[in-house]
Amino acid sequence: MSSAKRTPMVIPDRLESRFAAGLKSWEMLLIAVALAVFAVNALASPHFLNPWNLSDATFNFTEKAMIAMAMALLIIAGEIDLSVAAIIALASTAMGLALQFGADTPVLVLTGLATGLLCGAFNGLLVSGFALPSIVVTIGTMSLFRGIAYIILGDQAFTGYPSEFAYFGQGYAWWVFSFELALFAAIALAFGILLHATSFGRLVYAIGNNPTGALFSGIRVARVKFILFLLTGLMSGIAAICLTSRLGSTRPSIALGWELEVVTMVVLGGVSILGGSGSILGVVIAAFIMGMVTFGFGLVNVPGIVMSIFIGLLLIAVIAAPILWRRLRGEGFA
Repeated sequence: MSSAKRTPMVIPDRLESRFAAGLKSWEMLLIAVALAVFAVNALASPHFLNPWNLSDATFNFTEKAMIAMAMALLIIAGEIDLSVAAIIALASTAMGLALQFGADTPVLVLTGLATGLLCGAFNGLLVSGFALPSIVVTIGTMSLFRGIAYIILGDQAFTGYPSEFAYFGQGYAWWVFSFELALFAAIALAFGILLHATSFGRLVYAIGNNPTGALFSGIRVARVKFILFLLTGLMSGIAAICLTSRLGSTRPSIALGWELEVVTMVVLGGVSILGGSGSILGVVIAAFIMGMVTFGFGLVNVPGIVMSIFIGLLLIAVIAAPILWRRLRGEGFA
């Protein structure tokens, strides 16, 4: 009786496999894009590589990126908040009102944070408590929150913020590193740990992949979503403090259109608009890319409307690209 020839067993190199997968990841592609944008900006303007100019470039994205950290978790969980820019407007208006009554810097900061939390709680209650679609709810509260700011201020502006308050948006933690950049780094680290290294992060992924299955698995889906809306409101309040401090004034039109840039930042970072996947690292890299593109456009005097067109096209492209790729590979049309 002849014995069949046995094929030798091949043991895969796990380290090599992980390294190869890492090279093919969306984050690696974003790093390549970031390096390319950096090189183009350096060639386009001799002033770009100045350390202080690079520091100024971070102001183009840090406040939006703070909100994007919380928005990433919310979208991974299958929800969205389009009222974040309006929350900034209302929180800034609330701080301006507090200023009129003689509030000092600590009270102004608490006012901004409390307003953001209250707005986030209101959104979370409507979505998680009454099972309303988040996109519909937050389009409504986007008009509501900014409308309140317009009713209070009209065509006026609140000015005269104390000099100590200016540090949050204009101060530097060390050398060319602004307080805003340091705060953004701390927030990104905190959200990275929360999403990727805690049980809460696993719950967020589970809800985004299959909310019904998560509910029958014993996960308190409504509570998790409520917490995510609270976090988004809180980050909007922090962004309001930084932006109001940087501008030194409050107007009802403050942060107008930021919701589009925040969502673009999150989706560009690799977070699926359908929920269930994404990483904080990708969002951080995407924030730097959008900040450098915005700063580069400013260096060559590109009009702001062109930047708005670019953001809109970028959002369409990053949403459509995965779908088109699956269609080209014959994996379906969904």
